[in-house]
Amino acid sequence: MQKCRLFIVLAVLVFGGLFFLTSYGIGRCAEPIRLGFAGPLSGQLSSYGISSLRGVELAIEEANNGGGIMGRLVDLYVEDDMCLPKDASIRASKMVVRDVHAVIGHICSGATRAALDIYRKAEIITVSPSATHPELTQSGDYPNFFRTIASDDVQARVQISFVRDVLKLKKIVVLHDMTAYGKGLSEILKTVLHNNGRSELVFHQGIPPGTIDYSPIVQKLIKTQADVVIYGGYHPQASKIISQMRMKKMKTIFVSGDGIKNKAFIVSTGKFAKGVYATAPKDTSNLPKAIAAIDAYKKAYGTYPDAFFLNAYAAADIIMTAIQKAGSTNYTTVLKVLKSVHVDTVMGKISFDERGDAIGPDLGFSVYRIEMGKFVEVN
Repeated sequence: MQKCRLFIVLAVLVFGGLFFLTSYGIGRCAEPIRLGFAGPLSGQLSSYGISSLRGVELAIEEANNGGGIMGRLVDLYVEDDMCLPKDASIRASKMVVRDVHAVIGHICSGATRAALDIYRKAEIITVSPSATHPELTQSGDYPNFFRTIASDDVQARVQISFVRDVLKLKKIVVLHDMTAYGKGLSEILKTVLHNNGRSELVFHQGIPPGTIDYSPIVQKLIKTQADVVIYGGYHPQASKIISQMRMKKMKTIFVSGDGIKNKAFIVSTGKFAKGVYATAPKDTSNLPKAIAAIDAYKKAYGTYPDAFFLNAYAAADIIMTAIQKAGSTNYTTVLKVLKSVHVDTVMGKISFDERGDAIGPDLGFSVYRIEMGKFVEVN
């Protein structure tokens, strides 16, 4: 603090301006707003976390360049949970010790669920860019939780509608990777298929994590003579399944969710990625705010952002806007603002319903197809 006081005095002597003192000096001397980010920054799912973290960092950089929040700069504390529930609990506890005002994250549904009780008890607001399990909001257990992505009950209906009404396929296999996200999505798919009665679920199975040989499951798929495989889970396992299907000359259509829509899936699957479908958040990259954010990303990292970058950027923007509007970091005050605020984000205008699910004209899921090594929005 002594250095801060000295800086202000020197600023006044050198620049001779009260405006400089109030708009620059005090902003740097006030206690910062403390935000946290938690997600996978190492391990097989690190691409999701790194892209999301960069979205948060760029949103905070923009806010700080504009004078911060309530005249206070924003500090970011980062934790790597590897998308593992046990690690997520440990990282969440560290966020509590650091007394953060809010957390952007976690990324995977299982990790998010493991951390949320800790955040709830500590009265820390959490905004996830990617945790899609419906129970995170629908259970009513986590009033401190919000997300900038639609839930898997929406995603499942989009997948079934596309398979049934667009591709005109009826015999369906549902597989999952036994994670909270993958198994949860597969159960919703089963329910939707059962309720519509216009398609036949010919096979449903979970595949243990860490499986090395996928040939037994591929042989079962061949015997089903299914028209399409819908997979709930993340890209490492999906890549191995689709690769072995194609090596066995299976032409069965492969559809999955946002858990595979990233560069890592295309790279690891190689030539076999062609023609794979994935549901993921609608493309909002043509919105003015999104264009600016993507340009900032390309300038900083020399490449195009990966999955959940815009969702994470929007999450950080929303929580900072809520704190600004609340004029406080108080949990109850900010929570009340989040229930009513409408924010113009990189994903369009977003508000939240009473459960914490995002509402907005540009939200929801689209269907993408891999063509020429890229995901192309097709429906």
